[in-house]
Amino acid sequence: MSEAQFSIGIDLGTTHCALSYVEIARCDGEQVAQGVLPIPQLTAPGSVEALGLLPSFIYLPHPSELAAGDLNLPWTAEQDFAVGEMARSRGAATPIRLVSSAKSWLCHAGVDRRAAILPNDSPPEVARLSPFEASQRYLAHLRAAWDQAHPEAPFVDQEIVVTIPASFDPAARELTAEAAKAAGCANMILLEEPQAALYSWIEKSAGGWRKQVRPGDIILVVDVGGGTSDFSLIAVLERDGNLELHRVAVGEHILLGGDNMDLALAYAVAGKLSAQGTKLDAWQLRALTHACRSAKETLLGDATVAAVPLVVASRGAKLIGGSIRSELTREELAATLLEGFFPAAAIADRPQGRGRAGLTQLGLPYAQDAAVSRHLAAFLARQVAATDELEGFTGQLPDGATFLHPTAVLFNGGVFKSDLLAQRMLATINAWLAAEGATPARPLEGADLDLAVARGAAYYGYVRRGQGVRIRGGMARSYYVGIESVMPAVPGMQPPVQALCLAPFGMEEGSEAAVPAQEFGLVVGEPVRFRFFGSSVRRQDTVGTLLDEWEPDELQELNEMQTTLPGEGHAAGEVVRVRLHARVTEAGTLQLEALPHDGTTRWKVEFDVRANAD
Repeated sequence: MSEAQFSIGIDLGTTHCALSYVEIARCDGEQVAQGVLPIPQLTAPGSVEALGLLPSFIYLPHPSELAAGDLNLPWTAEQDFAVGEMARSRGAATPIRLVSSAKSWLCHAGVDRRAAILPNDSPPEVARLSPFEASQRYLAHLRAAWDQAHPEAPFVDQEIVVTIPASFDPAARELTAEAAKAAGCANMILLEEPQAALYSWIEKSAGGWRKQVRPGDIILVVDVGGGTSDFSLIAVLERDGNLELHRVAVGEHILLGGDNMDLALAYAVAGKLSAQGTKLDAWQLRALTHACRSAKETLLGDATVAAVPLVVASRGAKLIGGSIRSELTREELAATLLEGFFPAAAIADRPQGRGRAGLTQLGLPYAQDAAVSRHLAAFLARQVAATDELEGFTGQLPDGATFLHPTAVLFNGGVFKSDLLAQRMLATINAWLAAEGATPARPLEGADLDLAVARGAAYYGYVRRGQGVRIRGGMARSYYVGIESVMPAVPGMQPPVQALCLAPFGMEEGSEAAVPAQEFGLVVGEPVRFRFFGSSVRRQDTVGTLLDEWEPDELQELNEMQTTLPGEGHAAGEVVRVRLHARVTEAGTLQLEALPHDGTTRWKVEFDVRANAD
C-alpha cells in the first residue's frame, strides 16, 4: 500500500452523505488545501449528474419498471438499484420501494441490523436490504465516485474518516466500522459528528479561532441532523501557553431530527387537505412525508422561496390529473418547527413521556418528546459537574448553578439553515443563563451546515498526523460489563449484578488496559449472555472499579450480547478463571478480551451488533 496522499472525510448522514478531502502534501500547519467531491449519481432514469451531496436513499425498482441502461453509472452497468437524487425523488411517489433512514436503523438495538428489513413496511414482493447493507452501498458509491475522479490516488490507499453521532453506542460504532471496511475503507477511523463540525469551524477560521475563544470557555455543539439530536460540550483551557480543546461530555442517543420534522409537516399539510375535504390514506401520507422533506430542504436552503408545491399521487380515479396538490409555505414551516421542536422552555423542564400501548408496530424508537429544547435542558443539567476535575480548566460556575453554563454555541445540521430556529435555540439557552446571572452565550458562526461534518472529518485526518489543533477527549462515556454474583438459589429472586468498569471516560483511541488484580469466572461451552452498561456522568471511575449499586440516571443498560464461547478442552458449562483486558482501537471501537489464568486461549467478547447473536 502506498503512502496516503489525501485525508478523506465522509459524512454518512441520515438524509445526505458528503465527501471532503485534504491534500496532505499541499498543507502547511493550519493552512489547509481542502476540497469537496462532486458525486455522480442518477437524477432521473438514464441521467447522471455530479452533485455536492448524495441523498441517503436507495430505490429498489420493479424489474419491469425501467428500461435497460436506466440505472447505469459511469463505473457500472450491473446495478439494479438507484442511490441518491433519483432514489429520493422516485421514492417519494412509490415509498414502498424506498430505503431511507438506514443510519437510524443501524443503531436500533431492537432489530437484527444485518437482516433485510428495509423498507420496513413494504409488501412481501418488494426486495429488501439490511441497514448494514444500505450503509455499505452508500459508502461503496462514494468510493467509486472518488476512484473515478482520482484514479492516481486509489480510495483504498487514502486515510478515511467516517463520522457517527456522538451518542452511538459501541455496537453501532462497531457495525459502522465494519460496513466502512466492507466498502473499501481499509484505513478507517471514526469521528463524532459534533467534533467534526467544530473541526470544520476551526479549519475555516485559518487560525483565527484562537481569537474567538479563550481559556475557561465551554463550547456547546447543538447538532440536529436528519435522524438524531446530538449535544456535546467542549472545554477550552491553556497549557504551556497554548489553547487546548477537551471534549467533556456528550448527550444520550436521541432519535429526534429531520425525520420527525418531515412527518410533522406532512400531518400539518394533511390537516389542511382534510379541512378542504380530501382525506389521505397511509400510503399517501408516507408519500407526502417524502415530499415535505424535499420542500423543507428547499425552504431552509433558499430564503427567497415563499412556498413549495406538493403533489401526491391519487389512489382513485375521481381526482383531476390523478394527483392531490397542495403546498408548504414558509410560515407553515416556521410554525410547525418552531413551536413543535424548539418551544420556549425552562432549564428545569425535562422531556415529557406518555403512556404507551401494550402493542405497537415495529419501527424506530423515536424520542417521545419532540422538543429539542427540553432534551437540551436535561443534558446541561446532567452535566453540571462535567468540568469539576478537568486539570487546568479555569472556568467557574456560580454557587447554586443548576446546569453547566455554555459560553459559546456552535449549531450544526441542515435544520439550522433557518436563522429563525437557530435564534430561538440561542434565545432559550441565554434565558437559562440570565436566570442564573451568567453572561449570554455567543454564537460561533461561519459553519457550512451541509458540508461541515465531512470537511471537519477530512481536516481531523490531517490533524492526526500532528498538524493543527486536536480536540482531546477519548471515549465519550465510561463502559461497564455486568458481573453476576454467586448466591444460593432463592425463589423469585435473581442474583445481584455488579457493574465492572472496563473503559473509563476519556480513554484514548489506541490504548488498552487490564483489569488490575481481579479474576472472574467465564462460562464456556453453553449459551450465555453478557450485559453492558454506559455512563456519561461517572467520570471518577477507573479500570476495575466495581459498582454494587447505582442511581438509575448514572448507568444506562446497553444492548446485551447472547453467545456461546468455544470450550475446547473444557466441559460444557465449565467456569474458567480469567482476567479481563479492554482496548479502544485506533478506529474508535471497544474490544474486550478474557485471558485464562493458565493456558493460551483468549476469548474475545464483543459488544453485540445484532439483536440475536449466534
